[in-house]
Amino acid sequence: MCWFLPDRFCVLVYLLGFKIINLIMNELQETDIGCPYCGEPITLLIDPSIDTQQYIEDCQVCCRPIEVSVSLGSDDNVQVDVRGENE
Repeated sequence: MCWFLPDRFCVLVYLLGFKIINLIMNELQETDIGCPYCGEPITLLIDPSIDTQQYIEDCQVCCRPIEVSVSLGSDDNVQVDVRGENE
C-alpha cells in the first residue's frame, strides 16, 4: 500500500512496473557458459541491444568473479567470452 498515493494509483504503478519489467526480461537473451574456476554451467542474461559489453559477474556456485565480455557479430549473433579474474 502506498501511504502517499491513492490506492487506485498504486495499483496502476504496480501494473505498469510489472509490464515494464516483463518487457525488459523478454528482450534479454539467455546464454549458458561454464565457470572458468569450477566448471559448473551458469546461465547469463545478455542484453543484445548493446553491441559491446564487459562486466564482472560472480559464479552462482563457487562465488568467484568471472570477467564477461559480450560482443555482437555482423549477423547479430551474440559472442560471449568468459575468463577468470587473473587470466
